Amino acid sequence: MGDNSTSSTPQIVLPNSLNLPPHLSAQKYFFVCTLTVLAWDTLVLTPRSYKLARIRGWPALKAMYYFLQFWVLSDFVVTGVMFFSTNVDPDTTCKAFWPYEPICTAILLAVASAVHVIRITAIYDHDSRVRLLMGALFALQVVVTAICCGFYRSVHLLSGQGCIAGPRNNASWIGIYWLAPTLLYLASFLLAVHRSLASQLAPTHPSQKRLTYWRLMLRDNLNLYGAILLINLANMFFYFLMTPTGTDDPIKTIVSSMAGVLTATMSMRVVLGVRGGLEGGGSFLASSHGSSSSSSGGAGHTHSLSQSRGGPNPPTFTLGAIGKGVSVGGGAGKEGWDVDKSSVGEEAKGVLPEGVVAAPGVQVTVERGEVYDEFPRGK
Repeated sequence: MGDNSTSSTPQIVLPNSLNLPPHLSAQKYFFVCTLTVLAWDTLVLTPRSYKLARIRGWPALKAMYYFLQFWVLSDFVVTGVMFFSTNVDPDTTCKAFWPYEPICTAILLAVASAVHVIRITAIYDHDSRVRLLMGALFALQVVVTAICCGFYRSVHLLSGQGCIAGPRNNASWIGIYWLAPTLLYLASFLLAVHRSLASQLAPTHPSQKRLTYWRLMLRDNLNLYGAILLINLANMFFYFLMTPTGTDDPIKTIVSSMAGVLTATMSMRVVLGVRGGLEGGGSFLASSHGSSSSSSGGAGHTHSLSQSRGGPNPPTFTLGAIGKGVSVGGGAGKEGWDVDKSSVGEEAKGVLPEGVVAAPGVQVTVERGEVYDEFPRGK
């Protein structure tokens, strides 16, 4: 009979940098996704940033665009280095570092929200009620985020697990730090949608065609406003509804990094989506359908007939295509002539709509304008 001997398996002890709690491990993976999105957006937007830099002048939206571009990089690169560092001391370095994250994020959100305030006010033609609403929400956000920065603290992690800031005592009410900007982005989204739908119900020009909802969304950048709102709502869900397992559980802030990056990058795209100049926040695209503007896919021609005398509000008629013999000049894309003059000749025949008599004083105006988005965009 042989002796039965038992062999013991050596137990492997992982270092603290690898022995992570489930929620902390999930947050590190999510932060890697955030940095990947940030790097990709930076590469994609670099050519457009270069083109924007070549435009003369520095209106507010342009200055905010470049501020966001550099601020979001500096903020999250430093935060990422500290979060993944295995050499920082949680009792000294982390306690000194924690104010950096909430303060820098508050500044980031303030500039991104200022972009929304300026742009939404502009598409409503600087309506005083819209300006007052957006201004009040912006002021509320700045005050609330500034106060709530003092109620964060360094999450108690083990040595080698990095530094991260979180709500003090895991209090859910500190979620109002994100509630304030979320209310502003909700108002921004609803106002942008309302303005787009109103432009469909009340076209600003007789030749303006009704767009599909998909093309309307792309034309007015409603997808950008919606993406910003959704990521901030998801962040609110984690702040107010998730229950941490202990003081070292950072589950409440797991979506905060992605919320900050997407809010900044999507707000930058809102600036790039403005057609025309950025002065005063730009203009609403649908309001310039009837005027001469740039087109990405083709030209639409608008011909109108108006009465030059006989009342303050002369009638306007839409005409069909005009023969080749009629030339358009005048520098601004318009040429007018009186139909009773012999200089018009045979070219003016057939221009007037049926039932309209070419009486003296009636003026025919030909206007050629570019109608945006009536033709598919080139790839």
